[in-house]
Amino acid sequence: MSIFPLPVFEADADPVKRDAISDEERYAQLESPSTIVVRVGSMRRVAEYPYNGDAKPGCGSKMVARTHRGTELVEMLTTTCPNAGCGKAVTRAEMLDYIKASGGKDYPFRTDGRILRVATIEDLNQWSALKSLTLEKVKVVRGLIEEHALDMKVVDVEPILGEEQLTIYYMSEDRVDFRVLLKSLATEFGTRIEMRQVGGRDEARLVADYEKCGQHCCCKNFLKVLKPVSMRSAKVQKATLDPLKISGRCGRLMCCLRYEDQTYDDLKAQLPHRKTRVGTPEGPGIVLDSKILVQLVLVQLEEDGREIAVPVEELCDPDNCPTKPVEPDPFRGLGRPEVEERTDDKTRKRGKRKPRGARQAEHKEESQAEAASQAPSIGDAPKDTEDDSDRSRKKRRRRRRRKSGGEAGTAPGSETPTESAQNRPDSGAGAAEGGTPGHGSGDAAPKKKRRRRRRRKSGGGGGGGGGE
Repeated sequence: MSIFPLPVFEADADPVKRDAISDEERYAQLESPSTIVVRVGSMRRVAEYPYNGDAKPGCGSKMVARTHRGTELVEMLTTTCPNAGCGKAVTRAEMLDYIKASGGKDYPFRTDGRILRVATIEDLNQWSALKSLTLEKVKVVRGLIEEHALDMKVVDVEPILGEEQLTIYYMSEDRVDFRVLLKSLATEFGTRIEMRQVGGRDEARLVADYEKCGQHCCCKNFLKVLKPVSMRSAKVQKATLDPLKISGRCGRLMCCLRYEDQTYDDLKAQLPHRKTRVGTPEGPGIVLDSKILVQLVLVQLEEDGREIAVPVEELCDPDNCPTKPVEPDPFRGLGRPEVEERTDDKTRKRGKRKPRGARQAEHKEESQAEAASQAPSIGDAPKDTEDDSDRSRKKRRRRRRRKSGGEAGTAPGSETPTESAQNRPDSGAGAAEGGTPGHGSGDAAPKKKRRRRRRRKSGGGGGGGGGE
């Protein structure tokens, strides 16, 4: 791509042509402004006053103006005449648009005054002398307040260049009757006194300097309409809710929380609410959470329960969204097929729970079917055809009997099985061997005796008759 030099910029860049016009000639070509926008007083109010002088001041110049309070020293901000004064001049329409965007009718804008002259050295020296006496005046006012026992706190005292008025800013939670105090102050200072009650934000505007961000306090630098800030703004912007971190010099919530409040509201309006059913490229799901700045939505899919992050642009109707096909399980078929099938049935049937009796009957049928499927052939079947459940019950019953018999046989004062067998005249070695070990000859032995008699009659004693 070729670059073509523009003749206008080339002429300005030529040092010969630029030095041909001196600063005096440039200043002579400028026109005097007809109106000037200035900043007035300690509260830094904005006003627009007409100007009829021959001087051509620039932005930041100190000027003497006649305001609604008297003769004051003001600071020039800009001019409202195009191509007049300095290059930072704005039109009146632009200034009115700025005022409308900054607060409209609440914006403190005045036009009842005029510019007298550009401030001289004498004016600046007089203003410095008045400012140096401010601390002494504050001490005098506080002494008079204590003398009259009034519940109020003095914030600042503001004189003006002509000394026609002295403004006292104070804070108080309740309404204060200071009529007697006004007479004492007028006698002390010999001028007209104006008492103005302010809040915490106006106090910061008067006495604060820098904020924790390193910049000048917004209320002192450019904010003129101090609207209240709610905790909702901090919650929406996901800021910390620690009051020490989101509070300014005034002790209230920082004004900068309102700067992006409208933007957050617009972005939040585009996101779906929580627990809303939405559609995603991977199927329908339920909204769990959302991120305002990045415009992402956390969705839990209905198909498999996965949680995915989806941009708000990809959300669609949940009834018409595409569904992802089910992928086959690569590990299915590696284990026992009947166990896998039973597991799938259990996971698939998650309805109402069955009664206890029905569940026990179903479990018994499953165990019998499994035992029948794992049983050997008829020719190789053992004589004992009892199932495992009956065998286990019989074993438990035998263990309980042995335990009860053993406890009875080892009671204190009873004889051991060997001693009882030796002391009985009708028992021999075969009877001792045929008897069940661990059983004594106490009151708990009648059942055991009957069993031994049956074994002897049937020939199970194994040599009992030979002993006799």
